[in-house]
Amino acid sequence: MSDSSAQPQPKQQKQGEEWLGSRFRPQNYIPGLVIGFILGWFVDLTKPAKNSVRRRNLLPGKHKEVSLVSSGGEQELKMVLVIRQDLKMGPGKVASQCAHAAMGMYAELMQSNQFILRQWEQRGQPKIVYTCKNQQEMNQLREAAESTGLPTFAVTDAGRTQVAADSRTVLAIGPGPKVPVDLITGKLRLL
Repeated sequence: MSDSSAQPQPKQQKQGEEWLGSRFRPQNYIPGLVIGFILGWFVDLTKPAKNSVRRRNLLPGKHKEVSLVSSGGEQELKMVLVIRQDLKMGPGKVASQCAHAAMGMYAELMQSNQFILRQWEQRGQPKIVYTCKNQQEMNQLREAAESTGLPTFAVTDAGRTQVAADSRTVLAIGPGPKVPVDLITGKLRLL
C-alpha cells in the first residue's frame, strides 16, 4: 500500500513543476509587463504637465495670454485674500474672515488639487491681503480668476457679529502662479 501511495507523489510533483514552468514563459509575462507599463503611463498623465499651459485672461479690456506653469518647472506661487471695504469690519473680524478664506481654500484644494497645494506649502505659503470696494468688484475678480483657471473661495458670513448674514466678506484667489494672480489683483490696494 505504501508503494502505491508513493507513486502518485512524484507524478503530482512533476505536474506542479510543469504548471509552474508553463506560467513563467516570456509569452505569459510580457503582456503583464506591457499592461503594467500602460497603466503606469496613464497614472503619470494625471499629474500636471511640466510644459507651459496657456489660458485667456478675460479681465475687461485686457486680452492677454498668461502661462499657468513656468517653463523651468519652478514657479512662484501665492494666495491673495481680497477684503470688502464697504463692510467696514474691525481688525479682529478681518483677521477671522481671512483665516476662514485661507482654510476654506486649503480644504477645497485638499480634495481637488493637492499637487498645487504641496508646491505652495513648499514655497512658504505666501499670502497677500488686498481690499476691494464692494461685492460687485469682488464678483468681477472672482470671475476673472476662475476664467484663467485659478481656484477661488468666497467666505459668506453667518451674520452673528459685525456684518449682515450672507454677506460675502473675503475672496481667496489661489494659490496660483504669481503672474496670473498679479494680472488679476495687481491694481488693488494693500490692506
